[in-house]
Amino acid sequence: MSSDTTKVKGLAELQAALDQLPAQIERNIMRAALRNGAKVLLAEAQGTAAFADATGALRASIRISTSVRRGTVTAAVKAGPSKRDKRPWYARLVEYGTKAHIIRARQGKLLAIGVSKVHHPGAKARPFMRPALDAKAQEAVQATAEYIRQRLASRHGLTVPAPLQDGDE
Repeated sequence: MSSDTTKVKGLAELQAALDQLPAQIERNIMRAALRNGAKVLLAEAQGTAAFADATGALRASIRISTSVRRGTVTAAVKAGPSKRDKRPWYARLVEYGTKAHIIRARQGKLLAIGVSKVHHPGAKARPFMRPALDAKAQEAVQATAEYIRQRLASRHGLTVPAPLQDGDE
């Protein structure tokens, strides 16, 4: 896990505005805002994954999911099989690579004529999710904050000041 940090000025003001709203509205705003920020990461990950899969299945499997558990709203950008669709099961193998290993045929079966096992040399990692996060984390946080500002202003009449730019104080 990386210890990188992202700093965004003005988040305290956004939180103060959100605290004025009922919990259900705050949850809905946060879920939509996190999804908005995740779209930035989704686009970058799909662009980065395009090289890894000639069929496009890996790129197509990258998606956003959101959830609310015990009052905490989360959003995630995921790749690989979903509950409904088991393709492509190999997303993790592409992201992290594989070690050299032996592939054995199932009991009573053969891999090819007269072959019951083969040595697989492994595969080099071709990350597509982590580089997307590294490249677009700041932009994703800013998109999330901007969505919250716009929604609070347009639907709830709350004005939240824009964040300070570098050099402003």
